[in-house]
Amino acid sequence: MTSNDTSADSGSSGWGAPVPGHISLGGNPGADEDRRGSVVTDRAVVSAPDAAAATPAELLPAAADHYGLFQDVAGEDLRAWADARSLASEILPRINDWWDRGEYPIELIARLGELDLLTDGLEVPGHRVLSPLATGLVNMELSRIDGSVGTMVGVQGGLALRSIMLLGSEEQKERWGDSLARGTEHAAFALTEPDHGSDSVSLETVARRDGDSWVLSGEKRWIGNGAGCHLSVVWARVDDPSDEQLNGQVSGFLVDQSLPGYKAEVIRGKVALRAIHQAHITLTDVRIPLDQRLPGARSFKDTSRVLFATRAGVAWGALGHATACYEAALEHATTRIQFGRPLAKAQHVQVRLADMLQTLTSMQLHCWRLADLEAAGTIRPEQASLAKVHNTRAAREIAANARDLLGGSGILLENRVVRHRSDLEALHTYEGTDTMQSLIVGRAITGVSAFA
Repeated sequence: MTSNDTSADSGSSGWGAPVPGHISLGGNPGADEDRRGSVVTDRAVVSAPDAAAATPAELLPAAADHYGLFQDVAGEDLRAWADARSLASEILPRINDWWDRGEYPIELIARLGELDLLTDGLEVPGHRVLSPLATGLVNMELSRIDGSVGTMVGVQGGLALRSIMLLGSEEQKERWGDSLARGTEHAAFALTEPDHGSDSVSLETVARRDGDSWVLSGEKRWIGNGAGCHLSVVWARVDDPSDEQLNGQVSGFLVDQSLPGYKAEVIRGKVALRAIHQAHITLTDVRIPLDQRLPGARSFKDTSRVLFATRAGVAWGALGHATACYEAALEHATTRIQFGRPLAKAQHVQVRLADMLQTLTSMQLHCWRLADLEAAGTIRPEQASLAKVHNTRAAREIAANARDLLGGSGILLENRVVRHRSDLEALHTYEGTDTMQSLIVGRAITGVSAFA
């Protein structure tokens, strides 16, 4: 790699030696052999985060918290944040292998449940209720470790569990609330269809009333946990002439994935969020009892209540990705020696790092304000949309800059930046694309809808 060669000669801490349990790209921790039998050293040039960090200053040092926004976090908020960070030592030594092979370590959902990190701010009996700030910090920290892990919480807790706790019957909440919060059972949120992504309100999947059953037919795509799990919350258009108010409207249905007619295929070939599976689902006359409809879901407006609540989580997740990239760039700049001096002594490198910090700080301010508004009960959908658009755009910018600052090392999974950069492409699109979220903001400030 000529002048951009950034082999690990910086003496950086943390991952300078092979990590116990780490599986390198060649399946051999620490080194790979080329065809001539020589050994190519395979060492990370950035440190792993301290999994034992327990104070705000340890969890987010001043170099990444320039305004000190998070230095007063305390009590249950701090404990939840530290619990999320504690997973770093379990996940980081193995995540690159999972990611590289496109393998879904679904057992991590139960691990998240053990730490009570799956509730996403919901009130689930027997589980702690995270404040909006704690919910955001958990999303941030898990995404700072890895985007697929952050998405596990977004799918299981933010979407599936939220649908049931907000719109389900008491019996449905009792049946699914605890098991989903514990991660002992796994659930999907099946809304997007092959021909309906941004215009999901136009979905074509149908739930037809047939005596004492609902019969579902249609297709869903990009559904996290949609294959090989337990439950799918399927959103479909109701065909029930006996109910004039519900007929033709969108509602949610609890579908056991083992039922006849439910077929799910894992989508392969992704270059983002490779350590969690999304599925293409085909529903062919899947029959469920009448009581498996979510009674609180009587139109797409109810579906939107669930989606709106998760947009703030995406903004926090983008902040986690950006923080990891910025920290990697800062460490590499201060430890990498080129032309007899650290990269950080170059003026253009310091300017780039300062630019990255400015962008990161703006992301933090968006998230902090969202938490305040949500705690006060005054948050509006367009505010969450603005934060989602801003933070995913900003995170992509930081990740691209960090990748470049790491030189050749920036394309290695072991240095994390390229994994975060790839995963951000999914965050930029899911839970509402950049364009659709911008149109929500545009409608709010002009009073005119321009969706179609």
